[in-house]
Amino acid sequence: MHGTLASIDAYVADLQVPAGVDVVVFPPVVYLARFAAGMGKGVSCGSQDVGDFHAGAHTGVIAASMVKDVGGLWALAGHSERRYDQAESNELVARKVSVALEAQVKPLLCVGETLAEREAGREKDVVAQQIDALTQLAGAELLAQLMKDGAVAYEPVWAIGTGQTATPSQAQQMHAFIRGQLAQTDGAAAEAVRILYGGSVNPDNAAELFGQADIDGGLVGGASLDAGEFAQIVGAAID
Repeated sequence: MHGTLASIDAYVADLQVPAGVDVVVFPPVVYLARFAAGMGKGVSCGSQDVGDFHAGAHTGVIAASMVKDVGGLWALAGHSERRYDQAESNELVARKVSVALEAQVKPLLCVGETLAEREAGREKDVVAQQIDALTQLAGAELLAQLMKDGAVAYEPVWAIGTGQTATPSQAQQMHAFIRGQLAQTDGAAAEAVRILYGGSVNPDNAAELFGQADIDGGLVGGASLDAGEFAQIVGAAID
């Protein structure tokens, strides 16, 4: 919940990212069309959330087809603030992924555990359940399609907007676990799919995080609000 028309225009004007790296920005949906129209080549955009219906009498819900219609190519599904602030279930998130794919919008599935779950040693169980919800909804085909056309982000809830960050080894361990879970459906697709780390990524820690074997990029939160700071993080992906 950040931004105004003026700040969106300024952000688009200020954001300069190097070639050779894929960048997606997820502005508030009310500014999505403005961002998509103003941003040049090299930067895509998407919605911070997407509905689990294609259309109809669902007041306040944004359909994936609407995201696509105004220039969005991606949609987040299951961001921690939706899972925990809005009590979104694994099953609801799985439906959102399915509907997005059917509308040819690329879903970025977010998974991750709370501090209490990690302290209880349940982080792998929690993340596995969040992934398995896709196969429970529609079989292995849905998870395989996500790996082919979308991406996954691991965001430990205890490191979202807190200033805390998983150590590179902690993040790598979970990314390797996630890739292993995905490989049970399709090993080749699991090797190719991008798994991003989200949890207080900033210019100081980005390079070390991105240097881990199974971390393919970042899902950047607060640090993305400043175009210059965000560009530094993007640059770390190709250093």
